[in-house]
Amino acid sequence: MSAIEVAKTDLFYAGVVMLTGVACSIVAKRLRVPDIVLYLLAGMALGPALFGVVHVPADGTLNQLILTFGASYLLFDGGASLRFKVLKEVWITIVIISTLGVLVTGAITASAAWAFGIPAMTALLLGAAIASTDPATLVPIFKQVPIKDRVAQTVMSESAFNDAMGAIATFSVLGLVMGSGEGFSIGASLKELLWQAGLGIVIGGVAGYAACVLIAHEKFGFMREHLPLVTLMAVIGAYLTADGMQSSGFMAVFVFGIMIGNKESFGFALEDHEQENLEDFIGTTTLIMRMFIFILLGSQVDFALLKTCWQAGLATVLVFMFIARPLTVFICAGVDRRAKWSLRELLFMSWTRETGVIPAALAGMLVGMKVPGAEVVSAITFIAILMTILIQAPTTEWLAGKLGLLADEAKR
Repeated sequence: MSAIEVAKTDLFYAGVVMLTGVACSIVAKRLRVPDIVLYLLAGMALGPALFGVVHVPADGTLNQLILTFGASYLLFDGGASLRFKVLKEVWITIVIISTLGVLVTGAITASAAWAFGIPAMTALLLGAAIASTDPATLVPIFKQVPIKDRVAQTVMSESAFNDAMGAIATFSVLGLVMGSGEGFSIGASLKELLWQAGLGIVIGGVAGYAACVLIAHEKFGFMREHLPLVTLMAVIGAYLTADGMQSSGFMAVFVFGIMIGNKESFGFALEDHEQENLEDFIGTTTLIMRMFIFILLGSQVDFALLKTCWQAGLATVLVFMFIARPLTVFICAGVDRRAKWSLRELLFMSWTRETGVIPAALAGMLVGMKVPGAEVVSAITFIAILMTILIQAPTTEWLAGKLGLLADEAKR
């Protein structure tokens, strides 16, 4: 196929995705469910497995570009909604659940998978790959459902900070599976985590402060008239810089967002109309990214592959949702006496841990590397994505209401 034909095909896919996304957004608003749920279902219908309207390979350049930039911009948006005042209160929980929590979830999930007949090494890979929560899924949910600030910001922060730990755990287990002889080293893994997370934080902080100066400084804010452009350039720049230095690009863009969202703390401020215009642009861009990410993700579900291990996969994911996650939350958040988490808050966080783009990307990388058992890991990862998004996401607002954690109720 010629380049012009490829371009026309991709343009057609883009039009279909946006048209479908708009329709799903309207329906989701009327049904009062997160729009990503309908995006995923619509994608499954449009994909090769059903109607065959959209066919964007998971390992293709277009898909990888959308996933990388889309997840980065959603993380930036999530970071911009966080406030230092809240983070100071719950930072201990965030650190523990983003590090130790990933290992606890991975270990329990891997044990369950092995008990249900999946080979031990494959089970370990599976546990590591799906142990981290997904910012591209969680950030949109908490943007649409008004949850109590400290709960929402803790879960969103966890989803950003635990990506590095999930990747480290996955590739540490991969060393065992591939027989590299290195195996899992606590010291080496801790060093790698500190490097990825620490450098990502530094890069994001520097990029965020520089952006604040360029858009809001009284003397040097010559980019004030190009606020949306600055966010696009900085998100791309922060991600690529961090990734090029072998650190967490997602961490960098998340911290960049935090800096922009808390610019007043550094003495920078925008006029009301400028702030509104910036928020409108960010909101529109994140909406488009949500459409593309989840409709394409749904279109790539391989039902034939799911059939091969659906029983063991279903059982494993049930343990993952109802045992691994609650134990992780109560172990990691329960030790944080400073935060004084209530039982209702812990129960809500136990239910809210959707799986999405990042675990899917890790599973895809394993398949691309032809790792033994990678197809099984990929299949069960998609089962986890489908179950958590289709079951947990639509019930988020209902559960928050039952537990009295909706923002308007929490203020009463």
